[in-house]
Amino acid sequence: MRQLLRVALGLFALLFISFGVRWLAFPEGIAEAFGLELGDGLGLSSQLGDLGAFFLTAGLCLVLALVTGRRLWFYPPAMLLLLTALGRMVAWLFHGAAFAGSMIFVELVAGGLALAGARSLGDRA
Repeated sequence: MRQLLRVALGLFALLFISFGVRWLAFPEGIAEAFGLELGDGLGLSSQLGDLGAFFLTAGLCLVLALVTGRRLWFYPPAMLLLLTALGRMVAWLFHGAAFAGSMIFVELVAGGLALAGARSLGDRA
């Protein structure tokens, strides 16, 4: 079971790192996949900087967690993903956004796996 969890988290790490790189190198394609239109000026800077950093942080922290075995590294991606799911639900409930069920599901699964990793793979505090 631990090995399956390690593989799943490794796959999420690769996915998130690839998203981060795509935001920085090829933003048009990934923006469309996320239902976004690229802004311009400061808006474009914010999209690329914020979203690139979000995904690179999530992915690289998972890699660090898996490589070092330190429990601490599992928490940043768990927080990012679970708070993103919460933000999407707030956007839907209170601000008229479309319900992003499939995205929320992935965020909950990946965030939950990161917490499971902290519990069962994070041998060192």
